Amino acid sequence: MYTNRRYFILVLLFIASMINYIDRAALSILAPYITADLNVNKAELGLIFSSFAIGYAVFCFIGGWLADKYGPRRIFAGAMGLWSLFAGLTCMAFNFVSLFIIRVIFGAAEGPMGSVTNKTIVKWFPAKERARAVGVSFSGNPMGGAVSAPIVAAAALAFGWRMTFIGMMLIGFVWVVIWLAATRNRTGDQSDTQHQASPVDSEESCLPDEKLSYYLKQPIILFTALAFFAYSYILFFFMTWFPSYLLDARGLNMHDMSIANVLPWLLGFVGLISGGFISDYIYKITNNLLFSRKVIIVVGLIIAAVCITASALVASLYSAIGLMSVGMFAMYVTTSCYWAIVQDTVKGNNVGAVSGFIHFLANLAGVFAPMLTGFIVQGTGQYYSAFYLVGALAIISAVLLMFGGRKKAAI
Repeated sequence: MYTNRRYFILVLLFIASMINYIDRAALSILAPYITADLNVNKAELGLIFSSFAIGYAVFCFIGGWLADKYGPRRIFAGAMGLWSLFAGLTCMAFNFVSLFIIRVIFGAAEGPMGSVTNKTIVKWFPAKERARAVGVSFSGNPMGGAVSAPIVAAAALAFGWRMTFIGMMLIGFVWVVIWLAATRNRTGDQSDTQHQASPVDSEESCLPDEKLSYYLKQPIILFTALAFFAYSYILFFFMTWFPSYLLDARGLNMHDMSIANVLPWLLGFVGLISGGFISDYIYKITNNLLFSRKVIIVVGLIIAAVCITASALVASLYSAIGLMSVGMFAMYVTTSCYWAIVQDTVKGNNVGAVSGFIHFLANLAGVFAPMLTGFIVQGTGQYYSAFYLVGALAIISAVLLMFGGRKKAAI
């Protein structure tokens, strides 16, 4: 009973991750329509892309703290309901300022998702399964990104960009109803967890029972957050500006762009799913939990940096998309390991807050990546420097994580 229930919850987390990225990516896909309708230039578009991360980054931390205090059920339902509402309210934007404000609140509502998902997984899965559970749940992100371009573009062509956002709002509301129904027997769930998931309790008893401030100063947490920042910089750059890059620099139309945008997301999905399994396998053969997480992050970020930078330099469109796809695969392989490092080194009563802390620092990249890219493109008329910056950040953070934070995870 318990096993079936926790895997159903994992399915709901996967679907929530898909909805999250469809809603998030829609603005960049529909940017040509929105900028023309609202008279927004490239620099202003970069600021609008960044506005999402202003609210998002702050509420990553706050959402994690709320999940520790009130539990993930209510916080997740409230977050999904609020971000779906403001996805729908995007249809009411009438100029740069109104769209900026809507996106800030939309981002704030999405902020808790990562840390609340992590908190949920810690409560339901033992350490030997957590990287895989994180990988499966967050694999909904790239899958949502993959389907968002064709679905959103088709909806906009059929119904207009404003009605497209209303449709996304309704989908989110349906998920909230199902989530609340599936998780309503909270007391029973806790009893099942305590009875069935005893490995979680025994593993956590070996971790230091320290205050939150102790964990926030640990080198392994800080270097993990820095690597997560580079990961997020790649992600926000790709999500916000890659569709425009295909339209502007590669000369594609909306239909062709929506198709070309799918492959990198699909390989990202494969990478995210496989990353957790690879990490858990490395742990199995080395019995070194922290090494099994760090090696995936370091190698993945370096490969991503090389491929993404090279994608801007090749003349062939197919080569560019192929390199970007490999880069997204390598980047997404690392996803579960940031969360797993927190799970492996932090006591359960602080996992939500520490997850929110590293997610907050990581998603500051969401403020800088779209904004800096917008200014670079507006100022230079090309994208090369933006691609170089992405690669440099990934390599620097990978090297720092490699040599920093040598604390051994306690199991």
